[in-house]
Amino acid sequence: MNRLLDVRQTPVQRIVWTIVLGFLLGGLMTFLSEAFIPESPARNFLVTSVAASVGPVELDLVAVAVTLGPLVLRLNVLTLAGIGAVALVARSWM
Repeated sequence: MNRLLDVRQTPVQRIVWTIVLGFLLGGLMTFLSEAFIPESPARNFLVTSVAASVGPVELDLVAVAVTLGPLVLRLNVLTLAGIGAVALVARSWM
């Protein structure tokens, strides 16, 4: 079978895509809730996040030098909800 025509993904690829798309959806929901929900304890609960960071990471070769970072991962309730929503949709489609 031609590998280019095979649209099935391995479970690891599916999990990675679910997490990445979930983070994007959760970030969008966080942005929208910060913009449209008035200041209240519920809004504070939804948008309060925990952040972990790594960096900057430097790679210095003879011809090319690359600096990447700092990389920050922010996790809040809406991010978890976004990952859950994408996981439910991905599970029902696949």
